[in-house]
Amino acid sequence: MNILVFKTSITAEEEIVKVQPLLDSVPTIKHWNFDLDDCDNILRIVSNNLDPESIESMLQTAGFDCRELAD
Repeated sequence: MNILVFKTSITAEEEIVKVQPLLDSVPTIKHWNFDLDDCDNILRIVSNNLDPESIESMLQTAGFDCRELAD
């Protein structure tokens, strides 16, 4: 399992509800969560064989900034 960490522009629970169906539709995602208390509005994803660019693109298509944070 890998943990991917992304900085996002998502700042509210209502916005999480908008992206929930997108994240839930990816079969390789085992678990995901947002940390809105973090200054970078972190999205953490636990997955196998997931391309970070696909998540970035998915959230950007939904209208949110998203980029992977380096280790």
